[in-house]
Formats: sequence, C-alpha cells, structure tokens
Amino acid sequence: ALETLKMFEKKDSRVKSAAATNLSFLYYLGNELEQATNYADLAVNSDRYNPAALTNKGNTVFANGDCEKAAEFYKEALRNDSLCTEALYNLGLVYKKLNRIDEALDCFLKLHAILPNSAQVLYQIASIYEIMEDPNQAIEWLLQLISVVPTDPRVLSKLGNLYDNEGDKSQAFHYYCESYRYFPSNIEVIEWLGAYYID
Repeated sequence: ALETLKMFEKKDSRVKSAAATNLSFLYYLGNELEQATNYADLAVNSDRYNPAALTNKGNTVFANGDCEKAAEFYKEALRNDSLCTEALYNLGLVYKKLNRIDEALDCFLKLHAILPNSAQVLYQIASIYEIMEDPNQAIEWLLQLISVVPTDPRVLSKLGNLYDNEGDKSQAFHYYCESYRYFPSNIEVIEWLGAYYID
C-alpha cells in the first residue's frame, strides 16, 4: 500500500493530497509519528480544504501531546466538511481529555444524530454522563449500546456496576451474570458475584 501510494506523490495537488493523506494514516497506524507528521503536512499543504488531511494532522499533533492545536485542526476539518465524522469524534475525545465535558457531549450527540448505531459514540456519551455524575442517563445510553453489541462483557459489567451503585442489586446481578457468561475470567465480576452470593 505504501509503495502504491508513493507513486501518486508526484501527481497534481489533489491526487498528491489524497495519497499523502492515506500515507499519513498508514504511518500513524504503524506508530511511526515522524513519517505520519511529514505526510500529514504534505497533504495539508497540497490541499488546505481536505478534511481527511486536516484530521490526520490533528491526530499527529494530538499524539505529540498538543490537545489545543489538535482541536484547531479538527475544527478546521469540520468547517470544510461538517459531516467529517472522524474529525467530530476526535474533537469530542480532545474536549473530553481537556475536561471540557459539555463541549465533548455536544460533539458526541451530533455524531449520534449522524451515526445512530455507532457503538463507540454510544459508549462515549454514556461515559460522559458518568463523568457528569448522572448515572440514570449513563445507564440509558449503555442500554442502547447493548442493543447494538449485546455480548460485550465490559459494557455489561459497567451496567452492573452502575445499577449496584444505584442500589438496584437484582439488575446489577443480572448484568454481572451476563458479563460473566461472555467473559468468565474478569476478577472484578467474579468478586462481585461471590460477595452477592455471600449476602
């Protein structure tokens, strides 16, 4: 893939930008940040209005620890294409990391309108409500999430934990049992079930 994409580097700026965008992403996935950054710069310089190139540039900046600058690249990508879901998702993650919770929630709710069955988006919304100390909303979003991924043991144990914290032992027991059924090696789930049976 790298060899094929490098053949397009010498073409016109739009083709060069698309090739450099893909090369940047491949190097980013391979955890070669220096190369990913070089190709992200080339992609952005070749076509400043390419939302994927701007998103990749934001990713490389974020990986180097500059969250504020990464957010600027994601916002620029969204100005060029308001439906660039990768930029919107990553912007939500940056806001979450910066503890700008309301802005993060806004990003993920917009994403949910575009991608209503995205497990990642549903999880992030639930996680944000948990950070906001609103367990009822967190539970509601996790219930939507298990309708999309019904066999995810971590989501099921998270539901068990939230119900337990709310004092609903029977619902907690149900979700911890379901989690145990799909992944019987989670020590925290085993401990909770053991304590429940002792009680």
